[in-house]
Amino acid sequence: MKEQIMSEIVIQAPLAAVWKVLADFAYYPNWSPTIQQFEGIPEEGKQTKVWLQQPGGTRIKMNPIFLRIAKEQEIRWKGKLFLAGLFDGEHYFVLKPLANGQTLLIQGELFSGVLVPFLRKMIKGNTLAGFNLFNQALKKEVEGSL
Repeated sequence: MKEQIMSEIVIQAPLAAVWKVLADFAYYPNWSPTIQQFEGIPEEGKQTKVWLQQPGGTRIKMNPIFLRIAKEQEIRWKGKLFLAGLFDGEHYFVLKPLANGQTLLIQGELFSGVLVPFLRKMIKGNTLAGFNLFNQALKKEVEGSL
């Protein structure tokens, strides 16, 4: 089974300014309400522990592999719950330049695995709400630093 969620926001800042905050993994604890900490600096092709906090109180530690870190374009990782195929998630941030020096942030995740139907309410509820909270916090952090 599969399920995909996505959240977008327009940030009143150039792509380079958004990337600077998004790719500064050590600084996340200072502004992000949902992605709270990276243990180490993520590198493409490697695993890095990530602490997540969902609205509603669920806090989890995951150890995803970073699939892509492309400067001013995309950050993508894939994690799993216990065993591959049970509940997997491929999370992504995509940046797109817009007119007038604005940037579109697209945050999404493709969930797959046998537990997806049982976790659909959480995915479309607290998880999607967390994406929106993160996007708003990133917008505030970037726009406030200009």
